[in-house]
Order: sequence, then structure tokens, then C-alpha cells
Amino acid sequence: MIYPDVKYYLVLSAVLFTIGMLGVLTRRNALIVFMSIELMLNAVNLSFVAFSTYLHTLTGHIFVFFVMAVAAAEVAVGLAIILVTFRSRDMVNVDDLNLLKW
Repeated sequence: MIYPDVKYYLVLSAVLFTIGMLGVLTRRNALIVFMSIELMLNAVNLSFVAFSTYLHTLTGHIFVFFVMAVAAAEVAVGLAIILVTFRSRDMVNVDDLNLLKW
């Protein structure tokens, strides 16, 4: 089977990671920051799968499985924290949140 060159997948992964990084650095809404972090994780997953397919190993696929498991746990905990914060403060702006400070 002929696969496309791995550089196209890596360029796409770099673009997705850059979009996610810009979302984390520029946005102040906690939900958008959270989605940007997930976009960055998916960009890394894409590069894992691209390298794994290129090298004909299953190591990258296994890493993707574990990253997705950790991301699912992160989504459950992160969305719960954001939801509780929104219910108590009626906003999810990360600049104004100091709820978790001592």
C-alpha cells in the first residue's frame, strides 16, 4: 500500500498545534482555552500516528491510545471545574478567576 509522504501529516499537525497554541495564549474564555488544549493534543496524536505508520511500528498508535485516555479524564475533570465555576461566578473568564487561590 502506498502512503502519502509523512511531511504532509507533520505540516498539518504543526498547523493544528499552532492554532491551538494561539488559542491558549490569546483567548480568555476558559472553554475556548480548554478546546485549544484538546486541539494541541490531537495535533500531537496525528504526528504520533504519522511517524508510526511511516516507521511501520505500533508504538505511536499505543501512545495515541494512552493520550486519548488521559484527555478523556482531563475533559471530565476540566469541564466539571468549569461548570462549577460558571455556576458560582456566572463567568468563565480566566483573567478574573481566582477561585482556586488560597
